[in-house]
Amino acid sequence: MKSARRAVISVGLILAIGMQAAVAQVEPEHDVRDITVGRPVSIVSDAGYANLSCARGPKAKLPAWSAWDECPAEPDGVRAIHFEFDRETSREGTIIAGHPVLLTVFIDGKGIVSGLDIETDPNARLYARKKAFLLATQVRSRYGGEGWACTERKAEADEQPVGGVFIRETCRKALPDRLLTVDRNLFRRAGRDMRDFVDRTHVRITREMQ
Repeated sequence: MKSARRAVISVGLILAIGMQAAVAQVEPEHDVRDITVGRPVSIVSDAGYANLSCARGPKAKLPAWSAWDECPAEPDGVRAIHFEFDRETSREGTIIAGHPVLLTVFIDGKGIVSGLDIETDPNARLYARKKAFLLATQVRSRYGGEGWACTERKAEADEQPVGGVFIRETCRKALPDRLLTVDRNLFRRAGRDMRDFVDRTHVRITREMQ
C-alpha cells in the first residue's frame, strides 16, 4: 500500500512539475534577451546591444538605451528605436532562433517598452531567407502552442506557391499583459525569377491594455 501511495505521489509531483514548465513556456520572462514589453527601458542593459538608432526621422545613433527620448516621438508619444545584437555576444550577428532579423523597440513617454517588432531580414542570404517562415512556428512554440487564433488568406491572382507551399497567415494570442501577433508569408509573384520570392515572418508584441 505504501509503495502504491509513493507511486501516486511521484506521479503527482511529475504532473505538477510538467504544469509549471508549461506555464513558464506560455509566458517567458523576457521577449528578446532582457527586453520585455510592459517593463521600463531603464532596466535593459547596454551590454550585448549595438547600433541603436532612431527609426523615425533622421537615423540618429544613440549612445545607450538611456538616450531613448532623443528620438522623435509619434503623435501618441511613442518613440521607435532600431537595434542590433553586439557581435561580441552574438558572433553571427542579429540572430533569433537561427534566423537573421531586424529589431525595433517602441518606448512610450514614460519610458516603458510598449512594443517590439521582430522581422526576418529580407536581405539575408538565400539559404536563410528560404527558412524565414519557420520563425513563426518557433515563436508560437516559445509562448505556448495553445490559445492562438489564426486566419489564413487565399492567394491573389498573381501569387503562386513556392515549392508547392503557399502561406499567408496571421496568428494572435493574448497573454495577461501582452498581445502577440505573428504574420508569416511564403509565395512568389507570377513571372518572377525563381530566387525572387516572399518568405517572411513578422512578430509584433504589444502591451495588452486592460
